[in-house]
Amino acid sequence: MARPSRVSRALSQNFLTDRAAAARFARLAVPDPGTAPLLLEVGAGKGALTELLAPRCRRLLAYEIDERLVPVLDARFSSAPQVHVVAGDFLAASPPRTAFSVAGNVPFSRTAGIVDWCLRAPALTDATLLTQLEYARKRTGDYGSWTLLTVLSWPRYEWRLVGRVGRSSFRPVPRVDAGILRIERRRAPLLASGAQHGWRHLVELGFSGVGGSLHASLRRASPRHRVDAAFRHAGLDRTVLVGAVSPERWLRLYEVLAPCP
Repeated sequence: MARPSRVSRALSQNFLTDRAAAARFARLAVPDPGTAPLLLEVGAGKGALTELLAPRCRRLLAYEIDERLVPVLDARFSSAPQVHVVAGDFLAASPPRTAFSVAGNVPFSRTAGIVDWCLRAPALTDATLLTQLEYARKRTGDYGSWTLLTVLSWPRYEWRLVGRVGRSSFRPVPRVDAGILRIERRRAPLLASGAQHGWRHLVELGFSGVGGSLHASLRRASPRHRVDAAFRHAGLDRTVLVGAVSPERWLRLYEVLAPCP
């Protein structure tokens, strides 16, 4: 059997070895120690983050897909009653039915799947993930532009870039720096549940590119005068690129263009 210290390229493993960075991540993932009833850790690895997350939550499920590392984790946390090591793929797990959080140094190649799993989990309260910095910046509008996924989920989730971790903090050293991405479910959604279908239709139409501009795309579903009024209400120029429209301005567009009940 291969030694646990070896890294699996197939699993996209980059272990966080900077303890100061790990401690900062733990504080961001669970700001108030003891208040997280259930935390799921994605990719526990050798337990660098697990060790710092465990004292901050009442129960921690540490998922690890690499079977070579599971005995290491079991031995390391055998005296920590709140830690339960789960051998297997996090993405194959059924989401808990009670409120829970997610945290972890996610394999960069699996980031999209893990984020999608989190957004689909009805009882998720928040997720704090170490991802490629570029991914975190794109999803949070840090480049001054916004993605379809972020805008679609914005009425229910807030996306924030809350920190950065240099590539030298990992072993092996990845080619890029990492970002700490924080996704939080809003206590009160910005739109009623019945509005989700209309919101999705509007946003997906806007991002479709049909017509060559956002204004032209939206005119496929609404008269020009309504689209003009919506752009004025949102404070947008008719030539604006779709990626440059913030989620808040999308909400103002929806206020005018929402389907009639």
